[in-house]
Amino acid sequence: MTRLFFWLSGASDESLAECPSWERRKYVAFGATVLVPSAFAAVAAAYALSTLTDDWRVIAAVSMVWAFIILTVDRALLATYRAYQSFFRKLAQFSLRIVVAALMGLSISHPLALLLFRDTINTSIEKQRDADIAAARKEFDANKKAVEAKIAALDAEVATQRKQWDETFNAKFLVQDALPGAAKPMTAEEAKAKQELDKKIADATAPGREKITTIEKEITSLNEQATKLQGELDFWQKEFERELNGQRSGIIGLGPRAKSIQADQLAWRRDESKRLSGLLESFTTQLNQLRADVASTEQSLTTQAEVAAAEVLRKSQLDQQRLEGLKQQVQQQQADSFVEQQNGIRATLRAQIDAKLEQSKSFAGELMKLQQDEQQRVAAIRAEPRRDILTQTKALHALFENDAEGGRFALIAYAVLTALFMLVDTIPLVVKFFSKPGPYDTLLDQDEVRFDKERLAFLKSYNRYMEGLSEGRLLHLTRNKPLEHALIEGVDRSRAAKEFLEHLLELERAFDERIRRERELVATQDGSKAAMVEEMAQAFYRDMRRRMELFFHEETPSRISA
Repeated sequence: MTRLFFWLSGASDESLAECPSWERRKYVAFGATVLVPSAFAAVAAAYALSTLTDDWRVIAAVSMVWAFIILTVDRALLATYRAYQSFFRKLAQFSLRIVVAALMGLSISHPLALLLFRDTINTSIEKQRDADIAAARKEFDANKKAVEAKIAALDAEVATQRKQWDETFNAKFLVQDALPGAAKPMTAEEAKAKQELDKKIADATAPGREKITTIEKEITSLNEQATKLQGELDFWQKEFERELNGQRSGIIGLGPRAKSIQADQLAWRRDESKRLSGLLESFTTQLNQLRADVASTEQSLTTQAEVAAAEVLRKSQLDQQRLEGLKQQVQQQQADSFVEQQNGIRATLRAQIDAKLEQSKSFAGELMKLQQDEQQRVAAIRAEPRRDILTQTKALHALFENDAEGGRFALIAYAVLTALFMLVDTIPLVVKFFSKPGPYDTLLDQDEVRFDKERLAFLKSYNRYMEGLSEGRLLHLTRNKPLEHALIEGVDRSRAAKEFLEHLLELERAFDERIRRERELVATQDGSKAAMVEEMAQAFYRDMRRRMELFFHEETPSRISA
């Protein structure tokens, strides 16, 4: 178990074996801190995957892979930290670790926060689902109302056209004759004849009517005088009777005052009253006679006019009978045309009604389709699982913004949870950053310094060797790729190979100097000596190649055989 925690902390077992026990316990703790975020990452990944699938095998496999990734990243960051490096390099590494810890903390804490507030998030999601359903129904209601309005308009048009259809059967073609006993309108000739008759009657009765008017005025004046006189007689008659009774003078019987009233007031008024009565009777007799004469004149003229009108009526009836026959013929022709016209109107109305009924049927189908689509849409919204991370994250953010439902507490809890995982993930590096280097750090630094020194020495020797190799012709004359690789990489293989190659390089440089002088000497002589010099050079390089093949064949037979 200890070795497992050593491995998790990125430390070497051999180096820790040389360290004190307290140093080993420290790295066991480091390994445990690496294991904790991985465990939480597995839980978070399992919950996140459970929102996508119910297959526990997929959830378990992916969760373990994710936990291993988190563990590997934490272990790599912890293992690459060096206590003896410069402050700025440590600060840069620590900053990078903080960024990685923040990302890892979010990736781990976010699913756990969703799990922590799952009930509230589900409630928010269901509220949003209800809102989506209400919005969908509102949209479909608006569409259905528009279709229903079109159907209502078509129904109204169909009703109007059906009424017109019914009216075609009640259409009036002929004007009905006047009902028996009904007043027949006066014709123009009759009106003119009546006017002439009225004029004749007025002219014939004008003198009599003037006399009647004069007498009526006289009678009216006499009636006024008689009425006034009768009032005065009544007054003085009462006064006379009071005198006779002694009510005023105290003398009963015909006394002086009674006699005076009788002689001065009553006598002449009684005579005047008799005279006026005679005049009224005479004027009344004259008035009645004049009225009788006027009526007789009117009757005579009216009788003459009626006789003439009867003759005209007889002739008119004959003409009317003749016109009735012609009228019936014309009306029959017009009736046939009218019936044909009404049939055409009915056919047009029927076609229009059928078209509108078909259109109304189409709208009814569209309305039914909208109802079905609404039901399917609502069913689809209800069937949506809405368990994915994005939907739950949106609901969680909505919860953060809604302080009335504990949004501030949820936000604080989310931040605390994220900070907690960041702290857990950075504890090993924080402890290393702020603590004094331990024995393991010292041993590790010694190994790295030793390796760097050896590497630097090797690079210097290798560069010197490559410069010498590039200056000679040894590399160009091998003509064997595996041998060239062995020649180039030989210095990195073993000390014997390095010494062998350095010996060959010295021989090649000495021979090259000697052969150069020989070529200068034979340049002025015959060609046979120059050929001997070239043959000697080729024999030298063949011998060197043979030596290299034999040496490297023993060192790397697989490379030479390739």
